[in-house]
Amino acid sequence: MDLRMCTVVFLSILYFNLPPATIALRRCVHCRSRGELGSCKDPFTMNSTQIDLERGVDMVPCVSGWCGKIIESQNLNNEYGTATQRLCFQRGPDDGEERCAYTTWNYRKVYMCLCLGDLCNGAINANISYSLLALILCITVRWIL
Repeated sequence: MDLRMCTVVFLSILYFNLPPATIALRRCVHCRSRGELGSCKDPFTMNSTQIDLERGVDMVPCVSGWCGKIIESQNLNNEYGTATQRLCFQRGPDDGEERCAYTTWNYRKVYMCLCLGDLCNGAINANISYSLLALILCITVRWIL
């Protein structure tokens, strides 16, 4: 397989696997639950397919790209009263740094995490490098031929 064929394969894979511009917007998980039975609690193990099927858990477009998780608790030792909320923030922190910290939100002391990225406040995303995929494909085809 020559270089020209590898280039065609690479560009084809890139073309068919890149999301359209409307989908390329960053999204955040949006939900709220209280206690151990809620779908929003930690650890949050749902992927984007499972989120679509789960009642009360949504993927919402987030123009700022800043997602967050807020944990409210009656006290630090009481897990029963713990509420977890995942949401999109209208804007990120002034310094642009991702972080988790105790803060005051809506007149309550909460533990808040801010992150920048697609569905970063939910499950871990498995990012596929399409260029690496194309390279592996080219090497495999060349090895077979």
